[in-house]
Amino acid sequence: MVGGSAGAHRQRAVDVTLAAATFVVVGTAITADVGSSSVGLGAYVFAALFAAAMLVRRRWPVATLVASAAALPVYYMLGYPPIGLALPLAAALFSTAERGRPRWAIGVAVALLAVSTGTRLLDGDDPAFVLGLELPTSVALMTAMIALGDGVRARRGWRAETAERARAAAAERERLLAARLEQERLRVARDLHDTLAHTVSVIALHTDVAREAIHDDPDTAQRCLTAARAACRDAGRELRATVAALRADSTTEPPAPELDRLSELIEAAEAAGLTVTLDGDTDTATLPTIVGLTAYRVVQESLSNVLRHAAATTVLIEIDRTGTRLRVRVSDDGTGADSVGIAGGGWGITGMRERVTLLGGSLDTGPGPTGGFVVDARIPLRDPA
Repeated sequence: MVGGSAGAHRQRAVDVTLAAATFVVVGTAITADVGSSSVGLGAYVFAALFAAAMLVRRRWPVATLVASAAALPVYYMLGYPPIGLALPLAAALFSTAERGRPRWAIGVAVALLAVSTGTRLLDGDDPAFVLGLELPTSVALMTAMIALGDGVRARRGWRAETAERARAAAAERERLLAARLEQERLRVARDLHDTLAHTVSVIALHTDVAREAIHDDPDTAQRCLTAARAACRDAGRELRATVAALRADSTTEPPAPELDRLSELIEAAEAAGLTVTLDGDTDTATLPTIVGLTAYRVVQESLSNVLRHAAATTVLIEIDRTGTRLRVRVSDDGTGADSVGIAGGGWGITGMRERVTLLGGSLDTGPGPTGGFVVDARIPLRDPA
């Protein structure tokens, strides 16, 4: 409200200034006429009318111009001192063009010039003076006022368009920022799920074995508890790295595990009683970091599902890398899709599929050809177009 009130006061001040300027200019022209024996009060009344029209120019720009143009012939018919055509209409022409009606301004100016010039020539005025001096002067002044008004309108429109583009750009930046924050939130959620799910599975199996062996085989119980402790330590390290990255600036990334750390997952799974075979090259020297992380998480979540649900004894991890694709396949000899966690889909498989899909790849899960369960991920080595 305050801004709108200030704008209205500013517009009113501009209108009053234009009205005063019009009255001063026309009044000066009337007063300066040395060929008139008497300057009547009526001439100044017309000057006041031309000026007063500026006070309504914003609401009725065309009507203001037409009324001012129509008043000029009446003024001259009453025998008042000559004031030209451009001076009393200058502000009206400017206002009409400035309010977005340049065609009306041009049309009225051309019509008035044609009628005035023709009438003066028919009345016997000197053609050289009329056509050589007065007409070009009036045309130049009228053209300048129309061009100035249209220029002000165009500049106002340009400013409004620039402001609108700036608002749109700001809105787009906010939208992109919100999208990035949402993606980051999902990424962190997936990382936490994968880390905690795998660690909890390993700890649960080791503690079950330790509980059963604590009286009959203390050494085995001790090894299981040590493995569980190591799993807790590794999970804590990843969680601390993730929290540190969230507290730091947006350019900080937590250390991303890659395929060269699969040996740690395999050791934990074997310590829990599985026989794990790795077939493939885990060298990540030329592998994109995000691809290595995604492949690692697929194997991690697959092993977690096997430990929790599959009742399997052996697991085969196959890694096949071609020029444009990395394939990760994890299969086991367990109960397959009939297991509770896998049959229900769960967040684990959903998280794996989201990771792979974001890179333009695909993930297939289901029973193996000879039983068990298979997770088959195909990850492009380049960003999706």
